[in-house]
Amino acid sequence: MMAAVAAIVLGTLAVSYFTGPNAEADSTYNDNHGKVKNVIFLIPDGFSASYGTNYRWFKGKKSKMDEILVGMHRTYSADTKVTDSAAAGTAMATGVKTNNGMISMSPDGKKLKSILETVEEKGKATGLIATTTITYATPAVFASHVASRTNEALIAPQLLENGVDVLLGGGKKYFPAQLITKAKKGGYHYISSRDELLKGAAKSNKLLGLFADDALAPSLDRAETNQPTLAEMTETAINILQKNKEGFFLMVEGSQIDWAGHDNDAAWAMNDVAAFEEALVKALSFAKKDRHTLVVVAGDHDTGGMSVGGYDLYEANVEILRNVTATGDYMVTKLNARRSNVKAVVKKYTGLDLTDDEVGKVRAASKPDMAINKIVSERARIGWTSKVHTGVDIPLYAYGPGSDLFRGLHENTDLPVLMAKATKIKFDGK
Repeated sequence: MMAAVAAIVLGTLAVSYFTGPNAEADSTYNDNHGKVKNVIFLIPDGFSASYGTNYRWFKGKKSKMDEILVGMHRTYSADTKVTDSAAAGTAMATGVKTNNGMISMSPDGKKLKSILETVEEKGKATGLIATTTITYATPAVFASHVASRTNEALIAPQLLENGVDVLLGGGKKYFPAQLITKAKKGGYHYISSRDELLKGAAKSNKLLGLFADDALAPSLDRAETNQPTLAEMTETAINILQKNKEGFFLMVEGSQIDWAGHDNDAAWAMNDVAAFEEALVKALSFAKKDRHTLVVVAGDHDTGGMSVGGYDLYEANVEILRNVTATGDYMVTKLNARRSNVKAVVKKYTGLDLTDDEVGKVRAASKPDMAINKIVSERARIGWTSKVHTGVDIPLYAYGPGSDLFRGLHENTDLPVLMAKATKIKFDGK
């Protein structure tokens, strides 16, 4: 009898945990039995539970992700326990695991159909957004097929040939003039600045927005540019795609959470998570009004092996990152040739007073940005185990009709299959 009661209690707790704290309060909106017409898939690249925990302390309260937690997913690729973004993205787009470095191709070189390509065949509108180049690994896997992720020049024309209605991000250097001319003839409205995005771009039916030759600036440094925020791109894309009566599929990547992890730059990471959350708010706001939109959030892997606390101390001081106003990369550009102004530069952009020992480490470092990032992370008591990816399981979030399908522990290959199931579209990724 006691065992049965315990099982019931544990089961209730598990359901409560994986449906999120606001599941009951939002039941009229988060209706799992409604018809799914649209899917918005948001990918915070490099984001894991540790990023989520540190972000909660950084923000000072629960995040929008916390409210819609439903499960976890496994990230390993076909050839290794630690995936890269190409293999992880391929799994999340096609439902098939492949080798690291491959873009929607099977390990034996066969093209794999993506969930985006499948819904396009059903007449739905589609969109891809990234803060890296739009030809980078994660956006690429949804609408291109190449053996190596490095071949971005081959990926660019495929994105257009596959008919993706909205493409927003960086990577102008991969779209030569003749390709942009071809896009315009194919019905795309082409823009290259934030001003153009905000002044009527949503009136278009097809939109190609390339806001930098390479990747966009990190969110911490973007105020110095005329580049849009992830939230602005997301809102514009939704406004365009919702015109399609058959519905739409939109992938939104918070790309540079991953890049911050590679640099072990805790402030960059937290600020790009904040920018990602703002984009999620736009998606949830639309879904709440629309009532036929499934929102799914899943990082593709962990980057950097971030910890909450560290350095043999029982404490975390994440709050100090709120005072950091630039990335380590940017701070280095303000150092003079002899790096004699290290203390002043770091003070200006972080509010921290460096010790003489810390100043010496930055001045002597072969990579002064990494040295600065290490100091800031140590002051915040955020540890790092790697400068590349790790293989831990990743939180899975979902909201709206069909969100119950994502409860529990999944393979990353399950995600597009479940999205298709929610929209009642046949899809097996092969």
